[in-house]
Amino acid sequence: MSALPRFVRENSLTLAFGIGFLLSLIGQAIAGHADFNNRLIAENLHPFSFWSYLGTSDFAVDVTENWQSEFLQFFLYVFGTVWLLQRGSPESKVMHKAGLETDEAQKVGRHATEDSPRWAAADGLRQSLYSRSLGIVMCLIFLLSWLAQSVTGGVACNEEHLRGLQAPISWGAYLSSGDFWSRTLQNWQSELLAVAAMAILSVYLRQRGSPESKPVGSAHTSTGVEG
Repeated sequence: MSALPRFVRENSLTLAFGIGFLLSLIGQAIAGHADFNNRLIAENLHPFSFWSYLGTSDFAVDVTENWQSEFLQFFLYVFGTVWLLQRGSPESKVMHKAGLETDEAQKVGRHATEDSPRWAAADGLRQSLYSRSLGIVMCLIFLLSWLAQSVTGGVACNEEHLRGLQAPISWGAYLSSGDFWSRTLQNWQSELLAVAAMAILSVYLRQRGSPESKPVGSAHTSTGVEG
């Protein structure tokens, strides 16, 4: 690890997952293109080229429906862990720290240090916004992804209707359709299950060296302790 360039070493977590994301997206595009063309051929329609497929609503809705659920998960987790606790979990704050905590503990306002972000030392709206900036951005990305899913999903649904010689539906009608909510809720339930499982399993199970786990020898009741 020490032989790696400093930038790579100091950003290896983001780089590794970013590269993994791109490879997975490319794999999804290749597999999705093959599946899409198989369906077109089964309906005696002309298949799409790979690059044409990337511009279809079919590809876009599959991507955005996963993005919105992931960012919903992190938005709820970031805000929920301010107040909600799980005794014994490193994913939770300790029992007596529920809530926004004091300015001194959060190093804001007059308690900010020399290396604190500038807006942490500011007063009023700037400090209030910066104090919630992570959750706000996660929420905005979730909402924009969900909006994109609804638009592209509506287009994809109407394309299927037209191929089946059925009348298209409006965007508003699609928002209340089974297709939209099936796509949405099948992702939400899996994300919420994953967070709940991580919170409770980390009480009793360990992963040596991971900040998502308690130290191996920590008691099951130890809360907010990272390995």
